[in-house]
Amino acid sequence: MPKKQFIWIMTDTTGADMVGCYGSGIRTPSIDSMAEAGMRFERVYTTQPVCGPARSALFTGLFPHSNGSWGNCMPLGADVKTMGERLTAAGVRCGYIGKWHLDGGDYFGNGVCPPGWDPAYWYDMKCYLDELTDEERLFSRKAANSDKDLSPDFLYGHRVTERALSFIREHRNEDFFLVVSYDEPHDPSLCPEPYAHMYKGPLGGNTPSATDDLTGKPEYQRIWAKKAGGLDPAKRSPGIWPRLAGCQSWIDSEIGRILDFARAEVPESVRMFTSDHGDAAHAHGLYAKGPAVYDEIARVPLLFEGPEVTPGSRYAHVVSHIDLPATVLDCFGLPRPVMFEGKSLLPQIADPSLPTGRAAHIEFARYEIDHDGFGGFQPMRAAVTDEYKLALHLLDTDEFYVTASDPWDLNNRIGDPSVAEQRNALYDELTDWMNRTQDPFRGYQWICRPWRGDKTPSWDVDGFTRQRDSDPGEYRQLDYSTGLPMEEATRKK
Repeated sequence: MPKKQFIWIMTDTTGADMVGCYGSGIRTPSIDSMAEAGMRFERVYTTQPVCGPARSALFTGLFPHSNGSWGNCMPLGADVKTMGERLTAAGVRCGYIGKWHLDGGDYFGNGVCPPGWDPAYWYDMKCYLDELTDEERLFSRKAANSDKDLSPDFLYGHRVTERALSFIREHRNEDFFLVVSYDEPHDPSLCPEPYAHMYKGPLGGNTPSATDDLTGKPEYQRIWAKKAGGLDPAKRSPGIWPRLAGCQSWIDSEIGRILDFARAEVPESVRMFTSDHGDAAHAHGLYAKGPAVYDEIARVPLLFEGPEVTPGSRYAHVVSHIDLPATVLDCFGLPRPVMFEGKSLLPQIADPSLPTGRAAHIEFARYEIDHDGFGGFQPMRAAVTDEYKLALHLLDTDEFYVTASDPWDLNNRIGDPSVAEQRNALYDELTDWMNRTQDPFRGYQWICRPWRGDKTPSWDVDGFTRQRDSDPGEYRQLDYSTGLPMEEATRKK
């Protein structure tokens, strides 16, 4: 029986506009080589454009609002299984090397290997800091130290790569699932020469979104832009900053080391690359990431290569990150758990003309509970299709964009009667998704939108009880009315 091996590579803060094969001016030859050797997905959206929540969906198959980690530094729910637990139970060796951000501690993690992953290779950022002196820790957190002609051996990304190569070498003759999760190019974006000074100015900022004056947009975006110094389009400095771009090119070289080794040593493995979110870089006047459906923030790269992937193929339809866990299980011949909220992309990899038939859903609640200076509570639920984007902002103005005529999301048409039919259809799909996924934030307030006068709010919302379904052999939640295991997960109250 042939071995089944999957290598999942990801970075932090790499939007699609930061990868060369997506049209970026940033040099990423290693990632670009995956587009030549395999499939490039053109329109992929994160489930939430924040580090921890994005990862929570990627490694549980549940949206952040379903798995409990809907803000940075918030732990997964006690009853939520990770991909490591599911695959280990099926006899697959699982290694997670790099940034985790899902244990509910601080930014760096607690250094403790969660169930399902090989403790010999566990290496979150706390493990890295424990290898450093106090002076080295301080040094590692200062962006300006990229001017110090750093050795790659000192940097987290390089140490992650070394452990990943060791894992592949040790387990090349076994079934394995390996996650390589870089913190780079995330701030402080330390990297060695020649990458530290590879770029002399911002890259890729000359786009229509750089001139967006936020007319007709939510008020929170103007507050956000004011903080970024980008409220006035004339005073913006749009584009990916040289330090971030340089670090992206450096971490691409580290990814190249893994790809070269894997192609030689485990050529039948599936290799995948993605990231958690992008960086606004003064597009729409904003900075970093947060509650927005703008492509600069929410659209991420996704590339696959392997024995069943057609070289040079492209997938043009909208895809959600939530589909990746089911795709991995499908690669190992394992069934999709009933509670998973995404589906496998293997049919689309086999036939790139095949739409998923599903919107990509993006959510937001709050930024984090650690260094807490990012706008606080900003509840958003959004849906993106090939044609439209709809974002509901519970405490602010909603957004609706028509992609064909407005690919840069400049004209908010939420109140435009000429597109009301399309807007309302996507709204119905979005609120139905909130129900299907047991969104704990759902309620009649999402129905009371000023542009949706045909909806009548009710204290009972829609009158249903919704509990989490389960596969045979797993714990069955109890019915409140009987104290017995529920017969149907969704039922009238």
